[in-house]
Amino acid sequence: MSEKILVIGESRDGVLRNVTFEAIAAAKKISSDTEVVGVLLGSENLADQAQEMIYYGANRVITVIHEKLASYTSEGYGQAVLSVIEDESPYGIVMGHTAIGKDLTPKIASKLEIGLISDAIEINLDGDQVVFTRPIYSGKAFEKKVITDGIVFATIRPNNIPSLDRDESRSGEIQEKSVDIADLRTVIKEVLRKATDGVDLSEAKVVVAGGRGVKSADGFKPLYELAEVLGGAVGASRGACDADYCDYSLQIGQTGKVVTPDLYIAVGISGAIQHLAGMSNSKVIVAINKDPEANIFNVADYGIVGDLFEVIPMLIEEVKALKA
Repeated sequence: MSEKILVIGESRDGVLRNVTFEAIAAAKKISSDTEVVGVLLGSENLADQAQEMIYYGANRVITVIHEKLASYTSEGYGQAVLSVIEDESPYGIVMGHTAIGKDLTPKIASKLEIGLISDAIEINLDGDQVVFTRPIYSGKAFEKKVITDGIVFATIRPNNIPSLDRDESRSGEIQEKSVDIADLRTVIKEVLRKATDGVDLSEAKVVVAGGRGVKSADGFKPLYELAEVLGGAVGASRGACDADYCDYSLQIGQTGKVVTPDLYIAVGISGAIQHLAGMSNSKVIVAINKDPEANIFNVADYGIVGDLFEVIPMLIEEVKALKA
């Protein structure tokens, strides 16, 4: 193999995030005959996660285990990744455009004095050039970018580049690397977060999102039930979060999460431009609103004009019947 591309993996509660597998597929798009080298960081055994990366297309995986990598810090992860990059001298580096990816990759690019293409949604080849497509102006337009010199470095938006098929017959080397991590200015003493069950919002294939029209925290309960039967996740508009109907961790929009699910169901959401910036690239959009003039219908593929408290229970029953 003539080239080597590092894929920086990311896990949640000991399970690799799907965007890690999508990043492996992205590396293959950058160069079909490349050696894909996975990079995993943590404080405990990473062998199972490394094997999963191999099943999904990695040729080799490097694990870095250190007590200072138990929780993410840009300093700790940055030192570990830079050490791997120095040893491997890769042609390219790919990581998911997640909260960690958005924080870590610019710092690495700055240290290496190289360019970074962030939030790529498509990768194509134009002769010998790798062309990345990324949204700009809150998703109203798209630009194509190429890196003309240095390492090809990019983050990819979840749910846009399909992962390769999982193949348990694949084999590859798993190497454990020792790294010295200097004193960190930031030390994580304790991690407090709201417990969330089920599918991660930023990677969900189905998202059911509620707005001010849901009217209350109790009004979100049918949305959770619909998301559960569809195998999806629940999101919200900023208006719903500001009204204290749900936690801000569910916020979708320009100042929240950007999602691109296969199916996005907007429930009681008017369609403010800031919200559309976070979901307008969803593959299929269904809007449910009692106001036929709501802006959300302008971007929806399917619209239902009606009372959400009548429509949602009907949808739940229909989905359950189809699954029965």
